[in-house]
Amino acid sequence: MERFLQYWDDLDDLCGAFALYHERIRRFVLFALYTLCIGSLQLGGVLLAIYKPPLALAAATILLVTLMYRSATSPHTPSILA
Repeated sequence: MERFLQYWDDLDDLCGAFALYHERIRRFVLFALYTLCIGSLQLGGVLLAIYKPPLALAAATILLVTLMYRSATSPHTPSILA
């Protein structure tokens, strides 16, 4: 029984150590997922530009028009430097 309690205590210590590193692990996982998503989007854009240039140009144009629309219609926030 004493051996079981020691294993239980070791497991509890392991869970406590994991809880201490939880935030670091979460940040690393989110950074890795973000990097993979951005990289895959860029690779997809490059492959699209290589194999279907007109479609890539159309996608870039739609993204540019959307960005311009959001810039024109978003509420203006005063700058800290002005």
